[in-house]
Amino acid sequence: MAKQPTSSVSPPSMAMVQAAIAENRKWFMVLGLALIILGAIAIAFPFVTTIAAKIFLGWVFLIGGIVQIFHAFSTQKWSEFLLTLLIGLVYLLAGAWLAFLPLAGILTLTAFLAAMFILQGALEAGMAVRMRPREGWAWMLLAGIIGIAVGVLIIAELPSSATWAIGLLVGINMISSGFAYFFLAMAAGKAAVA
Repeated sequence: MAKQPTSSVSPPSMAMVQAAIAENRKWFMVLGLALIILGAIAIAFPFVTTIAAKIFLGWVFLIGGIVQIFHAFSTQKWSEFLLTLLIGLVYLLAGAWLAFLPLAGILTLTAFLAAMFILQGALEAGMAVRMRPREGWAWMLLAGIIGIAVGVLIIAELPSSATWAIGLLVGINMISSGFAYFFLAMAAGKAAVA
């Protein structure tokens, strides 16, 4: 029977993860503090944050559409030229709509953001479960639970939540994630001293 090849990549051990966090502790703290400050700004100006997020997303789609159209014309001999061009045009139109009509489509963007928060919360909770024996895992779990709760709250309050939810709840979510990263770095510092 032939021996199966083994993967040279193994999952990192807890000691390796803890050492990596301790080694980059200052960057985890900076990330945490930055998220807390940006979250506070988003909470202070929820409607402005909503409009800014929508315009930013519009520009992302707009640039993606331009790149897709350019790609289509640079590969005209490809059999999927027309489909590539149509996808680029869809991105271009959606991006223009989001970027240049800031008050249109806030409801759709709010529902999309709610789904993103639920997914992010589930991923953070999963990360916490994987980190569970280590100090600081509970903060990551709390951030995940808050992310899921924020997403559910946005969906439950639609359509009235569309005017305030994005800015306010983006801020709350950023602050909770910021505290999670900050306290994870603090726990790594305590473990390094011990």
